[in-house]
Amino acid sequence: MKIALIILAVAAGLSIVLEVLLRLLLGFGNPLIYIADRECGYLLAPDQMVRRLGNRIAINEYSMRAGAIDPLPVPETLRVLLLGDSVANGGWWTDQTDTISEITARQLRLQLPNLATTNAQLHSKVKYSECEVLNASANSWGPRNQLGYIKRFGLFGAKVLVLLLNTDDLFASAPNSAVVGRDRSYPDRQPVLATAELWSRYLLPAPGSQSIARSGETGDLVGLNLEAIRQINTEAARANIQFLLGLTPKRHEFDEAGFRDWEVKARLRLAEFVESEKITYIDFLPIFNSAVELPNLYRDSIHLSPKGNQLVSQTISCQIVVLFGDKL
Repeated sequence: MKIALIILAVAAGLSIVLEVLLRLLLGFGNPLIYIADRECGYLLAPDQMVRRLGNRIAINEYSMRAGAIDPLPVPETLRVLLLGDSVANGGWWTDQTDTISEITARQLRLQLPNLATTNAQLHSKVKYSECEVLNASANSWGPRNQLGYIKRFGLFGAKVLVLLLNTDDLFASAPNSAVVGRDRSYPDRQPVLATAELWSRYLLPAPGSQSIARSGETGDLVGLNLEAIRQINTEAARANIQFLLGLTPKRHEFDEAGFRDWEVKARLRLAEFVESEKITYIDFLPIFNSAVELPNLYRDSIHLSPKGNQLVSQTISCQIVVLFGDKL
């Protein structure tokens, strides 16, 4: 009897130690929470601050991966709105300071002396003294989710709207809130225990209901997403702001043996589309392909490493400088 009690006491003690270590060192037990949304399908719940594997993740009042912001910037602030998916968001594996939006903001601040905006009230150009890059993104968002976001929240007085996609986004389904609370990657509440989260989210096999919850939409998905991009471009033109579209490749697109015919065709359709719509477009496939350390640009088959984020941010910031240079 005493031996059994001792074993139970030791097991309980070890469980408590494991729980504390998972929470304090790895951030388990406090995942990012999602909410359903009619326009966007789902959003990161507003006003969250978590640490995951040592990485800081801040979600502001508008469900952006950013700190708190004013609804509109002061005239001397160059505000850029970045729309994207998990590549732009950075996920739990990227610290807030290493996201594409934060790196781009730092790079643009170095260029502020060369940039200016026209102040209609003063009838003169005003030099920028600050830069903000807002990050409105979420895992698995596609163009229709991103269009839903700006319809829901607006453009926040941005001077530049950047839509950053990856090849998979050309095939994205319509906004769908069914994943919230059903797919373990989109929790709608905190788990009771950190150990329970570790077990259910990472150790158990994925339940079959995940694929059902994600939508069985068929038809010309590429065409539907191109139309959403066209509408995003229209919203930018209506607000008289610059629109920039970027597309990052998947890792297998650099391997001829890994080429997928449907992806090649979708990319060709996108290239024809941006030319006909006169959209400023960055295809990162040739840019990545010419990089010296191509394998080091990725952390998995889609998501970028810090070096990949640096390359994307540098390219975007340089293109923004070019766009503004055309206006000065």
